Amino acid sequence: MREPLVGSTTALVKQCDAVLFDLDGVLYVGASAVEGARDAVAAVTAAGVAIAFVTNNASRTPATVAEHLRSLGIPARPEDVVTSAQATATVLAATLSAGSRVLVVGGEGLWEALREKGLVPVGSRAEGPVAVAQGFAPDVGWRMLAEGTAAVRDGLPWVASNLDLTIPTDLGISPGNGTLVQVIASASGRRPVVAGKPETPLHLESAKRVDSRHPLVVGDRLDTDIEGANRAGVPSLLVLTGVTTVDDLLRAPPEHRPTYLAEGLDAGLLHPHPPVLRHGPSRWACDGWACDAVDGRLQLTGGGRRASAVRALCVATWESGLGLRDVDDRALRV
Repeated sequence: MREPLVGSTTALVKQCDAVLFDLDGVLYVGASAVEGARDAVAAVTAAGVAIAFVTNNASRTPATVAEHLRSLGIPARPEDVVTSAQATATVLAATLSAGSRVLVVGGEGLWEALREKGLVPVGSRAEGPVAVAQGFAPDVGWRMLAEGTAAVRDGLPWVASNLDLTIPTDLGISPGNGTLVQVIASASGRRPVVAGKPETPLHLESAKRVDSRHPLVVGDRLDTDIEGANRAGVPSLLVLTGVTTVDDLLRAPPEHRPTYLAEGLDAGLLHPHPPVLRHGPSRWACDGWACDAVDGRLQLTGGGRRASAVRALCVATWESGLGLRDVDDRALRV
């Protein structure tokens, strides 16, 4: 596992041969683009670095995702998009013969991905499936979950696209596929094989797609994007444009700690990252900010960019052994 929140004297885009962008919370939230996303992606492309758009959301096809990105001003082809539905189909195709029927608890993205791998998606247990594929779709309801539960209780192999409990939408943070997987798990007493982040099948498929040996993972979630990068042994950039909060970072166990941190894509990819410097056993400093351990409390002072304050505060929390309850309330308001 890489050391978390390290500094960099050069822009990250100069250190990798591919950037693997998460989508929800990184490039867009719902139907709207994240501020600066279009320009940042254009700058990465101009630098000659390969790009893949990688999503744990299995509901849409790559063509639909690419069309959405283009509508936001981000050039994208279907072949640039790698979905957890595709990773799910790859996992199933490795053990099933061509033409095998697979019950889909999900949407169009899974149906197309399974067909591309020579499998036959079906919507009912009565159609004789030999496996179950589950992925997020807004129209997944009780009947579809009941079909999946019955098939899983029959003992059929069960592969889930991902276990994200939440997903950012126009309504705010909403239930994700992990919530729906829990329904079948609770009713069947079984757990699925998982293809998406943080498991490695989706990462391996993404790196292979762009022939990358030194990728950088960019994401907004600690338990999927960042943990997945750590499992794969590659550097990660966490951007604070999605679901992760400062409180989440302070509580993060080692496997959820990112290599780099930034407010957004421009600062994260196109500019250097100031390091966190240790001054003795009780002071951590970063680019104009200092975090001191005083009488069992962490106090933040100074000024400058918010991301630098968060870097200092996170490293101080992780290394001091002090918990979130020991952080001065004023430090959390940066």
